[in-house]
Amino acid sequence: MPPRLKERFGQEVLPAMREQFKYENVMQVPRVTKVVINIGLGEATSNATALERASGDLGAIAGQHPVVTRAKKSIAQFRVRAGMPVGLMVTLRSARMWEFLDKLINAALPRIRDFRGVPGDAFDGRGNYNLGLREQILFPEIEYDKVDKLRGLEISIVTSAKSDEEAKRLLELMGMPFAK
Repeated sequence: MPPRLKERFGQEVLPAMREQFKYENVMQVPRVTKVVINIGLGEATSNATALERASGDLGAIAGQHPVVTRAKKSIAQFRVRAGMPVGLMVTLRSARMWEFLDKLINAALPRIRDFRGVPGDAFDGRGNYNLGLREQILFPEIEYDKVDKLRGLEISIVTSAKSDEEAKRLLELMGMPFAK
């Protein structure tokens, strides 16, 4: 059975986008190609268990094992040497991507205190959207009692849209709650 958001995309979003932007072919309609989730761990240099715990949290949120990102250059002020672990990332595609987006839009974002919508100006000019969350406990998989430290995460939604306007409309139709 295909993910719920993917079904909605095919039944509602595709026809609406095609009508609004006058696409001649269904294949011209922009799609979400991948979602990249990233956690920066500056504390990993001094705290060895931070990487392990953050990896567990990110793995639970994304549904797949994260990759450790390492420093490319040495920076003395930050006490970082080239090759040291400085973060974690996961790239989601196909079914896992759709399930994560569904969970983000319908479960995690509404849990934010005093939530008025996500910023509508966080597009990069090429149709990709970037969103930062301050706490990983917004996701239902994370048990509050087992969290050692609140960690923020960045979510990049990569689309095949040619402009920010097309990408924003695509995400709006999928249910992304943009601030007015």
